[in-house]
Amino acid sequence: MRPVTRMAWRTATMLSLGAFWAPQASAQARFYWKTLVGTNAVPLIVMSANGNVNPFDPAHTVLPGAQINATLATAGYARTFSLLDRAGMAAVLLPMGWISGEVTAAGASFDESARGFGDPMIEFNLNVLGPRAQKSLPDALRYSPGLSIDFLADLAVPIGEYDSRKPLNLGQNRWYGRVGFPIIWQLGAWVPGRRTTLEAIPAVWFFGTNNDYVGQTLTTDPLFQLDAHVTRDFTERFWASLDGAWFVGGQATIDGVQGEKLNNLAVGLTLGYQLNDNLGLTFSYKSTIDDQAPGDLQLDGITVMLIYGWHALVEGVRRLEGEK
Repeated sequence: MRPVTRMAWRTATMLSLGAFWAPQASAQARFYWKTLVGTNAVPLIVMSANGNVNPFDPAHTVLPGAQINATLATAGYARTFSLLDRAGMAAVLLPMGWISGEVTAAGASFDESARGFGDPMIEFNLNVLGPRAQKSLPDALRYSPGLSIDFLADLAVPIGEYDSRKPLNLGQNRWYGRVGFPIIWQLGAWVPGRRTTLEAIPAVWFFGTNNDYVGQTLTTDPLFQLDAHVTRDFTERFWASLDGAWFVGGQATIDGVQGEKLNNLAVGLTLGYQLNDNLGLTFSYKSTIDDQAPGDLQLDGITVMLIYGWHALVEGVRRLEGEK
């Protein structure tokens, strides 16, 4: 493949895939970078987590004294598009996995496990401030985000595995979603191997009512979540970021008995590597800090993500060049 085409394709495969991590924990870095309109992606994400909350539930309802372990695997599909000449993305995700733990909830103690499918989620993301959508390879070569702001909306469909007799489930038996505004601020030149960004994702999660939570009614106030990242290229293929997250609100009430509001911080590190023109690998670790009190959010997680991306235009150019 010629150098110009290869550079454009490497740009095209850096997909805006924020939903692929957000339902379970903080969004990772570089997921809202823009790419060619018509790009497709299939992710596989595996996460191992432990703490005093259900990692399948973005409400992060603290269960004091709980010891919960979970393995999550998420598969999905995403496609980029143009709407009114702005870059957009639509995605669908299906989480699955296994969870176990010792939990005290709704006045009873449980030692349990569950496995199966979680609640599928759909995501819509649209750029509202920044460069126009990339509709061709020359557009991708000229692209430079500057200051970019998006509108983000997620919605989970409550059809995952759920047993009302247990407080730990993969499905949540209620509608939930978020609204957010991903922000990217480019620092310096937009050249592969030299790119640096500051990124922030302020968002608010909203939760419906679970009318059968261990025989009781569970409601949760809106949860504000702020994710922030400082990212840096080390080579054209390898990059890293320092990550932080802040959780505020999300007070849970069970049959009129109120829990504590969240006000917790998490920090982490992400490493990313482009294995080839179509395949990217990301490794991330994140952990809450200042979490010694019983009512504090306690969550540690390691995530490995593999994303396969392709675009019909680029694949066609590649085939033509291979035939020469």
